[in-house]
Parts: sequence; C-alpha cells; structure tokens
Amino acid sequence: MPYFINKLKQRIAYKTVKGRGLGIIFIHGLNSDMNGEKALTVEKYARKHKLNFVRFDCRGHGNSDGKFEDFTISDWKKDLVNVIDKLTRGPQILIGSSMGGWLMLLAARSRPSRIKGMIGLAAAPDFGDNLYNNLTIKNKKEIKNKGITKYSSFGFSYFIRKKFFIDARKNKVLNKSYRYNKPLILIHGLKDNVVSSKVPKKILMKVTSKKIQIILLKNSDHRLSSEKDLQTLMSAIDVVRYD
Repeated sequence: MPYFINKLKQRIAYKTVKGRGLGIIFIHGLNSDMNGEKALTVEKYARKHKLNFVRFDCRGHGNSDGKFEDFTISDWKKDLVNVIDKLTRGPQILIGSSMGGWLMLLAARSRPSRIKGMIGLAAAPDFGDNLYNNLTIKNKKEIKNKGITKYSSFGFSYFIRKKFFIDARKNKVLNKSYRYNKPLILIHGLKDNVVSSKVPKKILMKVTSKKIQIILLKNSDHRLSSEKDLQTLMSAIDVVRYD
C-alpha cells in the first residue's frame, strides 16, 4: 500500500493509475474508503482510456493514519488538496461521493486552475447542521458536556466530536455564490434516504457555471452503485472529458 506523508508526518494511503494527460481523482464519503465499487469502477474506466487516476483514504478512514473522530472537514479538504499537489499534474476531474462532493467543491476553490470539471455522486455539501439535528437528545447532551458522543446511523456507529460541527460551519459552500465556469454534473437518486434530492438544486442555485447538469435517477438510493448508476457515472465522465 503506497502512502505519502503530510506536514504532520501522518500517512495518507492512496492508489494510482498512470496514464496520459488528463487525470481523475475519486473522493470517498463519510466513514467510507477508497475501495468502494464506485471508486473501483472509475479506476477501470481510467485504465481503459489510459487516463491518470488517484483514489485515496482521508485521514481517519481506511488505511490512512488517525482515528476518525480526531478529524474535521478542514482536515479532509487538506488531504484532497495534498493529493492534487503531490500526486497529480495537469487538469483533474474530481469525482466526489456524498461527503466527497463537499470536499471537491472546497478543493476546487483552492486549486481552480487544476480542475477540468467535477462530478458529484449524492453530493452532500454543508451536511454538518443536518447531522447535528439528527442526533438524539442524549447525543447532544454528551456533545455539550463531554465534547464527544457515539453516534449510530444507517448501520454505522462512530464517535464524533463537538469540533467537527464547529468546523463544518466554517466550511459551508452553499451560503454564498460560487464562481465556477466549468462542467459540474450532479447525480442523485430519488430514493436516497441520507441526502435529500433537493440538495443538487441548492448547489445549482449557488454555482455560477452554465455547464451544470442534474441527473435524477428514479430508482436509485444513496449508494449509487447499481449497474445503471455506474453506467450513468461513466457517461458523465465522458461529458466532462470532452467538454
């Protein structure tokens, strides 16, 4: 497993495909990792079309260093920016799944000249307040009194700290207009019970680009991993590549 070391001497796990010219970076979701079906499918696409490709684990996820609860959106944004700076050259297509869709919007602001286009898969920018609102009364009391709580949702249990919610508010992207004039494709399932299908429209209203598409899939859920979902993703990459 290859790693690169950040300024804090923490290891970030990644895998790459060497191609020619254009690159693709896949950004996983909250409590996920780089080995999901969507990431592996994009890797196959990159190999087939001889494109550069990177998938990686944010700190506190997968094989990267650290405990999940010790990190925030700002940390994971830094991980993505480090990947762009250290592991890639030239224009990149960012593909962000759920939380990864938030991170890609943040990173594109930091490195605008490096971005060819973006694809959001059930993109979930600014989900911090919604996550807090879904906590139980017990969870909220623990956050207030202890600064940390154990949260269970959709079959996952994990610790989350007060600093996560404070930092999430500092990283909101939908509270002001976002100047961006490159392709942005947002793919969302209407059966998604994690991120509302209203979110893509909220993004649309804040991003200035005239090259935005929203693709709503009637029978798809948050995972967006069915054969049809993955075919839709491959078609979206084609659109961004040839823009």
